[in-house]
Amino acid sequence: MARARSSASRLRYCNPSYYLKRPKRLALLFIAFVGISFLVWDRQTLVREQEVEIAKLNAELEHLKVLLDESKSDGGNAGGLSGENIKFSRKSIFPEDPIDIQRREKVKDAMLHAWSSYEKFAWGQDELQPQSKNGVNSFGGLGATLIDSLDTLYIMGLDEQFQRARDWVANSLDFNKNYEASVFETTIRLHYKVVGGLLSAYDLSGDKVFLEKARDIADRLLPAWNTPSGIPYNIINLAHGNPHNPGWTGGESILADSGTEQLEFIALSQRTGDPKYQKKVENVITELNKTFPADGLLPIYINPHRGTSSYSPITFGAMGDSFYEYLLKVWIQGNKTAAVKHYR
Repeated sequence: MARARSSASRLRYCNPSYYLKRPKRLALLFIAFVGISFLVWDRQTLVREQEVEIAKLNAELEHLKVLLDESKSDGGNAGGLSGENIKFSRKSIFPEDPIDIQRREKVKDAMLHAWSSYEKFAWGQDELQPQSKNGVNSFGGLGATLIDSLDTLYIMGLDEQFQRARDWVANSLDFNKNYEASVFETTIRLHYKVVGGLLSAYDLSGDKVFLEKARDIADRLLPAWNTPSGIPYNIINLAHGNPHNPGWTGGESILADSGTEQLEFIALSQRTGDPKYQKKVENVITELNKTFPADGLLPIYINPHRGTSSYSPITFGAMGDSFYEYLLKVWIQGNKTAAVKHYR
C-alpha cells in the first residue's frame, strides 16, 4: 500500500492539473524549460559554427596542399608558394571585408614608398637616412634593410621587388668582411634581418640561395661559442674569426647575447639537417641550468671560461631581457614537449 501511494504521489507531477492549481510551480517549470531549451540551442549553434569554420579551414588546407603539390611538380623552382597564390587561396575561402582591403592597400602603399626610396638612394646598404637620402652601413654592410624586407615583399605579392632583392642576395651579398661584428647585434638585431630574414625568405619561396647564405653567416658566427664553457664571446671578426668580449664588460659575456640565438640556430639545423648549430646554442642553456637559481633570475654577466654568473645587476631591461623572452619562444617552438623542458 505504501509503495502504491508513493508511486501515485510521484505520478501527480506529470498531471497538468497539478500545476494549474499551483501557478508558482508552473512558472518555475516554465522558466526551467526555457533555460534548458536555450542552453541546448546555444550549444547546437556553437557546434554548427565550429563545424562551418572547420570545413572552411579544411578546404583551405586542401587548396594549399594542391598548390604545394603543383610547386613540387614544377621541379621545386624558386617561386614556391607565391604571395599571389596564398592570397588567392584565402580569397577563395573567406569573404573579404572592404575596409580590410583599403587598409591593406594603404599598408602596401607605405611599404612601396619606403622600399622605392631605399632602392633609389641606398640599394644594398644597411640603412637609408630619409632626410639626407644617403645610405649608411651601420651593421658592416650586410644589407640589413634589404634582407629584413624579403619576407614582407614576398607576402605582399611584390614579386618584381622581391626578385630584384633576391638577385642582390645571390650576386652581391658577401659576409667575408674584415668587420668586428657584435654577435648580439648580428644575432638579435641582424638575425631577424640576416639569418632570420634569410630563413623566412627560404621558408616562403623555397629558394635555396637564402638557406646557403644563412648557413654562411652562421658558420662565421660559430667560433664565438668556442670557449671552455660554451658560453659565447660577444664580438667576432666575420672574415678572420678571432672572437672576444668588449673591454667594458671586464671580459665577461652578456646574458642576452648568450641566450638569444636559440630560435634561429635551431631553425637553421632543422632546415639544413646539420645539428652543429643547435648543439652550440643548446649547450648554453644546459650550462646555465647547472647553476640556475631557484628564483629563475640571472645576473647580466657570465664568465665564458667557468660558465658561472658574475656579480652584476639582475634586470629585465637591456642585456637581460631577450634571454627570458627566448626561453618562452624556444619552448613554444619545440611544441612544449619534453625535448625543450629545460627551457621552462
